[in-house]
Amino acid sequence: MNEPEVLVGAPGALLVIISGPSGVGKDTIIAALAARPRDPDYHYVVTCTTRAPRPGEIPGVSYRFLTPEAFHALRDTGELLEANKVHGHWYGTPRREVARALADGYDVILKIDVQGARVVKSRVPDALLVFIVPPSLEALFQRLRSRATENADELELRQRNAAIELARQGDYDRVVVNETGEIERTAAEIEAIIEQEKRRNSDRRMRIT
Repeated sequence: MNEPEVLVGAPGALLVIISGPSGVGKDTIIAALAARPRDPDYHYVVTCTTRAPRPGEIPGVSYRFLTPEAFHALRDTGELLEANKVHGHWYGTPRREVARALADGYDVILKIDVQGARVVKSRVPDALLVFIVPPSLEALFQRLRSRATENADELELRQRNAAIELARQGDYDRVVVNETGEIERTAAEIEAIIEQEKRRNSDRRMRIT
């Protein structure tokens, strides 16, 4: 496979990676960010995955649901910024969508796991990494149990992986606690972190390899 060309964003456009263990509230936080008035709005990249949709998820909005063959074709042709197997399924970030949004001057939000975040950071060194943590491990496990979207084996796997993922928070630029019932406060804190980073690096251009 040929080396991909280097893609460059507009001055000041920021790539933000949001990670955290399953059940910590990443989707709800991102929805709260999207609801906050901002000009221009953030660009939210829809992740590709080989897992089946959960009840209520909308293809092309929640995720791009792909067959394993279609997913690996994108990966093998360099169309994914990162691709990792998490909880038994493949997830990946469309590279050109990220590059186009940054080039158009948008701040881009990616919701990806700790493995994917490490890969993206290696390819976009100036990306801002934000890790979401629960108020306690027990609170996280209670959230996972209450959402009832996994069977017993899947729930056990996600609980095991949560402890491993939480141990990686030191790899991130900022760590934010998502207190139970405080989604708006969490979203406001993340937005303040993003704005602070933009003020510090207003002329920086994100380079994607």
